[in-house]
Amino acid sequence: MSSEPGKRWPVWKLSAVLYPFAATAVAINLFMLGLLGQAVGLTALSPITSLVLSIWLGMPATWAAGTWVYHLISKAEGD
Repeated sequence: MSSEPGKRWPVWKLSAVLYPFAATAVAINLFMLGLLGQAVGLTALSPITSLVLSIWLGMPATWAAGTWVYHLISKAEGD
């Protein structure tokens, strides 16, 4: 990730880069879950509601993805 060996981005910086992707994935999954909820009598989530909820629920998902990528980088670099 950087030109100097042993120096890599911290987890928070990786998470900031990954946030749009993780929040979008959360929004899609929430919308699909809302559609599946109709089978048991729940009302469907609108796409806008899914997007609004994903703003907040995307943060823990992003932190988990950032931590996972950080560990993968550490493993690849042999640390």
